[in-house]
Amino acid sequence: MKVVIGNDHAAVDMKMQIKEYIESLGHEVINVGIDKVERCDYPDYAYAACEKIINKEATLGVLICGTGIGMSIAANKVKGIRACACSESYSARLCREHNDANVVCFGERVIGIETAKEIVKSFLGAEYQGAHHVNRVKKIMDIEEGTYKK
Repeated sequence: MKVVIGNDHAAVDMKMQIKEYIESLGHEVINVGIDKVERCDYPDYAYAACEKIINKEATLGVLICGTGIGMSIAANKVKGIRACACSESYSARLCREHNDANVVCFGERVIGIETAKEIVKSFLGAEYQGAHHVNRVKKIMDIEEGTYKK
């Protein structure tokens, strides 16, 4: 699987370690993040990663900033992206299984590297379950399209 990874200046070290970890799991990584600690704006990297998913150059994405929250907010503004900010692996697995999330976000200032690895492993290893979740995901997409009807 191709996984796109992006980060801002607050997460350079963790991004490098997570990139290597994803590769060790047998996945190809597309790095659209910054590789040196130099002040930057996280929406630029969130958008670059999401663009790779929308254009089908990558299947899933991992975004890392200080908290994961900013990246998540920015990513969720991109049509077709369902991003979740997670600080533990259970939510990372369920956001894939129940919400068909295609991007996971977390923060270098919030969690340690081992927790980050657990999140990534759970997220990449999970699959959307469909079934009774389909209608809910459709409603999310309808909200995005402006066609939501309660």
